[in-house]
Amino acid sequence: MDKISTVGLDIAKHVFQVHCETAAGQVVVRRQLRRAAVLTFFGKLPACVVGIEACSSAYYWAREIGALGHEVRLMPPVRVKAYVAWGRKNDAADAAAICEAVRRPSMRFVPVKTVEQQAVLMLHQARRLLVAQRTRLSNAVRGHLAELGITAAKGAAGFTALLRLVAAPADERLPAIARAALGTLAHQWHSAGEQIDGLDAQILAWHKSDADSLRVATIPQIGPIIASALVARTGDATRFRNGRQFAAWIGLVPRQNSSGGKERLGRITKTGDRYLRQLLVIGATGMIRRVRANPALSPWLAGLLRRMPAKKAAIALANKLARVAWAILAHGGVYQARQHEPAAG
Repeated sequence: MDKISTVGLDIAKHVFQVHCETAAGQVVVRRQLRRAAVLTFFGKLPACVVGIEACSSAYYWAREIGALGHEVRLMPPVRVKAYVAWGRKNDAADAAAICEAVRRPSMRFVPVKTVEQQAVLMLHQARRLLVAQRTRLSNAVRGHLAELGITAAKGAAGFTALLRLVAAPADERLPAIARAALGTLAHQWHSAGEQIDGLDAQILAWHKSDADSLRVATIPQIGPIIASALVARTGDATRFRNGRQFAAWIGLVPRQNSSGGKERLGRITKTGDRYLRQLLVIGATGMIRRVRANPALSPWLAGLLRRMPAKKAAIALANKLARVAWAILAHGGVYQARQHEPAAG
């Protein structure tokens, strides 16, 4: 048998498809594997390049196959799709496309996350889910009470007043049956808040134990939540050439539609890391509120707010925060405010 140099692996839950080729592009093996036979199969192969589409379980397989001496490269599925022959969609065609795509010099690869990175990100994803559930619960309580003509002011104070009404049996504005239903939602709301606080404590503990996360947190408007997410999601920051490439990876740069030497820039691409982008924009929005109250905190941002809407300025500031974070992760050190611009935090 000719020596295998490249393998395309289409992963699934139980049935996997492999496509093996030589350095000359000759197909040597094309077959299905059951889950239990995957590592045995790769354990018998000589060291080669293994391509896998990046997904939730791809990191596990990349670590396990890489431990057998192979070079595993993860690729975004959207970039592999272009190599599917004749538009056919089946496991064999997908594995062949992966094998073809992994050899392209222009292909962009996804770094393999460590177990620790995945564990920290699970804390973030669990927290994100609970925050969304708590928001839906509060909106449900407000909506149901509004059906009975009971409303309250926006914000935490108004919602707290509604919770007190739900918990007060003597208030006759709320029928007993409705109070039972809304009491269940209120209980879930309180429970979600307690669970979020518990996850916040665990994220803070990890943040304090990680030197990179502590250094990133020296940037104004970046606290333990954003810092830990940046460090865990980014991994090795030196794989980005500069801060702009890092900001583009997150999805904070304008979409280009340029031609004929004319540059046409549109809205941000939103094709990057949605979670990091959301956190950075939230942090930038908080900074905007502070600068509006005291422009001396950041003359640069105050100037932006005079020239453009607040939402557009928030994106610009989020882009800047991402670039500063990249510089700290790639080159070391901590954030230092310019002499003529006081630190914001």
